[in-house]
Amino acid sequence: MRKNRLLTAFALLVFVFMIAPLIIITVTAFGEGSAITFPIKSFSVKWFVNVFALKSFRISFLTSLQIALLATLIALLVGIPAAYALARSGMKGKGFLKSVFLSPTIVPGIVIGFVLYQFLVLTLRIPVFVGLLAGHFMVTLPYVIRVVGSSLDQFDFSVEEAAWSLGCTKTGAFFRVVLPNITSGISAAFMLAFINSFNNIPVSMFLSGPGVSTFPATLMNYIEYNYDPTVSAVSVILMAVTVLLMVIVDKTLGVAALAK
Repeated sequence: MRKNRLLTAFALLVFVFMIAPLIIITVTAFGEGSAITFPIKSFSVKWFVNVFALKSFRISFLTSLQIALLATLIALLVGIPAAYALARSGMKGKGFLKSVFLSPTIVPGIVIGFVLYQFLVLTLRIPVFVGLLAGHFMVTLPYVIRVVGSSLDQFDFSVEEAAWSLGCTKTGAFFRVVLPNITSGISAAFMLAFINSFNNIPVSMFLSGPGVSTFPATLMNYIEYNYDPTVSAVSVILMAVTVLLMVIVDKTLGVAALAK
């Protein structure tokens, strides 16, 4: 019993440690003062209005939305066939190849951003938007391969082989049998990849350029010169959107789909 109490107390301590900063940020977003203070002296929603009034926030938000959507869709187009090939292939070194595909999640984001900056911007001199898209594609691809690969590991491929024996081509069996059975994994991969791309800072900071900046990079630049509760209001909005996306995933797929 004593051990259980200690574990409960430790769990509560960890929960408070994780949730307290979010509560403080949420409270400061509703303060009326021109600086972030806690506790607040008066209630106001003017900083939420200020978020939508700033042109740089609106433009960078649309840029982030475009890049996150495009990078995630391209990652799905590349990652699903790659995960399928890894699941069906019996070649030697498959484990090593999986590790190579997942390496961007192990390497620190700032290293990936610096390497991409050296290669894409300084060497190839490609346009800023294309460079950002390539960087975000590299960040999101491992999540697609990991999540879709987990779904394929649980898929009974004898069903696909039965389709072959009934005259279906391999391509037809892939689209008519395999894909419909891993839609939950594909949807979960899309959500994870999109959120990670939209919130990515290290790669975006290195690859942003004149006239093209992502929302997190713009937010970091804003913090450098301003310390008003607008940043808290942005944080609250992003948390609300993330919670909404998680609720949608839970209602349609179940949160367990993200943990597979």
